[in-house]
Amino acid sequence: MSDGAQSEDLGLTGSPTDIDHEAFYRALLGAAPPPAPQIRASCSIVPWRRSADGLEVFWVRRSPTLRFMGGFWAFPGGGRSRGDANDEAALVDATSGAPSGTTADAVTDPGPDAEPAVRDALEADLAPGVVTAGLRELFEEVGLLPFVGATDRAARIDGRRRLLAGDVSFAQLVLGSGWRLDLDRLAFAGRWLTPPFAPRRFDNRFFLLRWRSEDGSPRVDHQELDRGEWIAPERALERWRAGEIAAAPPTIHLLRVLAEDGPEAGSGRLLDTSECNLGPLRRIEFLPGALLIPLRTPTLPPATHTNAFVIGRERAVLIDPSTPFEDEQKALFEALDALRAEGREVAEIWLTHHHPDHVGAAAVARRRLGVPIRAHQETADRLRRGGLTVDGTLDDGEHFELGMTGDPWPLEVVYTPGHARGHLAFFDERHRTLIAGDLASTLSTIVIDPPEGDMDAYLASLERAIALEPRALFPAHGPVTLRAVELLRELRDHRLEREAATLAAVRDGQRRAEEIVPVVYPDLPPAVRPIAARQIQAHLERLRRQGQI
Repeated sequence: MSDGAQSEDLGLTGSPTDIDHEAFYRALLGAAPPPAPQIRASCSIVPWRRSADGLEVFWVRRSPTLRFMGGFWAFPGGGRSRGDANDEAALVDATSGAPSGTTADAVTDPGPDAEPAVRDALEADLAPGVVTAGLRELFEEVGLLPFVGATDRAARIDGRRRLLAGDVSFAQLVLGSGWRLDLDRLAFAGRWLTPPFAPRRFDNRFFLLRWRSEDGSPRVDHQELDRGEWIAPERALERWRAGEIAAAPPTIHLLRVLAEDGPEAGSGRLLDTSECNLGPLRRIEFLPGALLIPLRTPTLPPATHTNAFVIGRERAVLIDPSTPFEDEQKALFEALDALRAEGREVAEIWLTHHHPDHVGAAAVARRRLGVPIRAHQETADRLRRGGLTVDGTLDDGEHFELGMTGDPWPLEVVYTPGHARGHLAFFDERHRTLIAGDLASTLSTIVIDPPEGDMDAYLASLERAIALEPRALFPAHGPVTLRAVELLRELRDHRLEREAATLAAVRDGQRRAEEIVPVVYPDLPPAVRPIAARQIQAHLERLRRQGQI
């Protein structure tokens, strides 16, 4: 199996060293338009009380094993299921009152993350089943409901057990137990849409719930949650500011408003979330000083955006200003202007690698910000041939100090080739966060395309990243994960499993990558088989170097 023959199998001409990597992916992009976002209605409920120590809220930590937001602190809630609307209709006579702060036909702005097509399709705040979904999730996760009057503790415990086991629906449980629910104690607290870094997104409504002792003591279910606690909002914010915990922007906003204004006086701020914006973009800061800015790019599905990052407070680095689109660039620069007004100044632009969906705004950003671009020498050489000059190089092990005097904040350069020869990741030592570029994705696998891609180098880079023991991983495509080490190990093991299947196919008589694809990737759609063939080619070259074929 010659390298030249393999190139012809893919509809390309010449040897792999002559393949235009970017042209190859542009052709694939043209054949696979980006998917439409999947929007799911959801609801979260924030229990609050006033104790001898002041205002407290009950929040929960999602189990670290969960793929979506595992390890994050949040409020009880979840997505609307198919049965929630029917349950809501069945519970009309078992409920009293209605949530305050919104009406049945009101449609609250979920923020700047809603594209025009999404905005046009928004349901009402109190769309059928949304409130019931929040109540059901609240009871499943922490055993609370806004009861009218007192209820029997043993009945609550048994009812929750039966609901979690699927023995009864939520409506069957409430009606069969003779419970009544007091919806007057719910107050609408805003609406947020998951940012566009993932194709599956939640249109989430928040409600405050004034807790009474008659509702029972909250206890987590230990299925999707691993702990819960009553806490003063300001104390929760202190833990987040110290980098002890991670939380999503809506959680931080709710805590801040409750700490500063309380549940009654803060209702206006909760409903108008514009203070959480950076110019025309939403502020996305899962950990303090680490801003994620998803920008629309011409990238491979299922991704539609590439994440740019601003790391640091007063002195910051802009990583991967990715978008080539003028409207997205305008939004990025307005967001950076807003950060500058807060005192956060970008000192340098860093690039993880040279691919177009990572460098689309690099030249414009340099002119606009007046700061240098730095990258690995291999990346600098590739970009120079394409007309973009890199001002300085970044070397493996180099440290950049983001902190001020007496407040160290080192950012380490980590050489991670494999996806691209000059690929870099960056390790935020203060929060043990890995800004991973295309070393890892939380949406899909990473393309290793020879000769630019090298499977030996990629597996070695994964091992090096694992050895850093990062607490969090910020990918270029997809949401942040606190399952950093687990994800990196899964990516490594997945590659080795594919390689074992490739070797078995070769020993079974298959010799060409296109013949091996249906064996190793049996359910792959035709549109992405050329990408799979490149992965097989990378494994074949690695196996050949090892002397196994």
